[in-house]
Amino acid sequence: MRNSLRQKFVDVCNLKIEKKGPTVGLSFYAFFANRNDDPELLMEAATWWIETHKLDHFEKAVKIKEMIAIGK
Repeated sequence: MRNSLRQKFVDVCNLKIEKKGPTVGLSFYAFFANRNDDPELLMEAATWWIETHKLDHFEKAVKIKEMIAIGK
């Protein structure tokens, strides 16, 4: 996963945790606007989420942030 997407994941996770607490869940769609303006980046996130890590549709933001931090 490219560094800019990793940073976006961390930033969004931090924001969601700050607003809703450590139990907040999110899907990979949380990292994108409702408008699909970058399909390549969306597919990269989906591949990481679904194919590489076989994550559920909704996962805890703290889990995603930890996975990114350790470079999974």
